Amino acid sequence: MGDQEIIELFWQRDEDAVAQSQRAYGAYCFTIAHNILMDREGAEECVNDTWLRAWNSMPPQRPGRLSAFFGRITRNLALDRYAAKRAYKRGGGEMELVLEELDHCIAAADTVGQAIDEAELARCINRFLHTLPARERNIFLCRYWDVSPLKDIATKYGLREANVKASLYRSREKLRAFLEKEGITV
Repeated sequence: MGDQEIIELFWQRDEDAVAQSQRAYGAYCFTIAHNILMDREGAEECVNDTWLRAWNSMPPQRPGRLSAFFGRITRNLALDRYAAKRAYKRGGGEMELVLEELDHCIAAADTVGQAIDEAELARCINRFLHTLPARERNIFLCRYWDVSPLKDIATKYGLREANVKASLYRSREKLRAFLEKEGITV
């Protein structure tokens, strides 16, 4: 079943929309949540909550790409759960590494909030992503959107981990320079 048919099911308030969404995007959403949380149960809960949020969002929203819509919901749910979990205890994992990698090219939230609003930062990052070649952009998104481990990215693109690390480093440097050129202090 295609995206438009699934969206139509949501708009018709047909409960099959959830089943079709799970079938089409469940594994994708689970991967995003699991890469952030590193917890199977928490990831499954995020995916289930994704369908509830989607149900409550459609209508009035009519997303253009369900993968991006569901991915954003899942990612936000997982990040919220991660923050709550982190408040209770400190721990390692892929999310810590990703945040540390981006630390030098994107300022802390309170500093960014004082310089520009979050929507402008998002637009700048989107513009930056469109300047990257497709493969470099996909590697960047796998790491910093999907929070995929370096090993998984290397396997997916037929690269060595060292090549993935180098690509990500160059992309972060380009992002830092791009943001500075846009007037965003990093």
